[in-house]
Amino acid sequence: MDATSLRALQAPLKDQYRNTPDSAVITLTAKGSLDDTSIACKVETGRALAVAGLHPATGGSGAELCSGDMLLEALVACAGVTLKAVATALEIPLKAGTVSAEGDLDFRGTLGVDKEAPVGFRAIRLSFALDTDAPQEKLDQLLKLTERYCVVFQTLNHKPELAVTAARG
Repeated sequence: MDATSLRALQAPLKDQYRNTPDSAVITLTAKGSLDDTSIACKVETGRALAVAGLHPATGGSGAELCSGDMLLEALVACAGVTLKAVATALEIPLKAGTVSAEGDLDFRGTLGVDKEAPVGFRAIRLSFALDTDAPQEKLDQLLKLTERYCVVFQTLNHKPELAVTAARG
């Protein structure tokens, strides 16, 4: 896809969202079911069933997906798609590229071993390795706009309002 095709594809959506701002707000959902035989949750991905379980550092077998890994994978997916869209829009040629994310966890918090240890990632690093001849100022702009428009990055960067509920049934 080139910049002209991308603009043509997105133009009617942008017009709609400018004219009817409420139409730009949608609710994405994710669902899963608790496994009845092990400490796991079966997450419906839309393409397949992903079974998430305990990380080996918390007693898991490693046979199931780790939700922390899935969070990093979501960040990589979103950042990669966003970078490609921005590069396309700015006509920055990319011959190839990789996206990687890594995060530091202290499992003492998750397991309740140390109440001072945080539960969750204390640091996440996102990086791109790009094969391109674009000048550095273009790459700087690409990175800045990718960071700005990546939904997962921005969600992690600016804590959203969170709510947890439980119901019988």
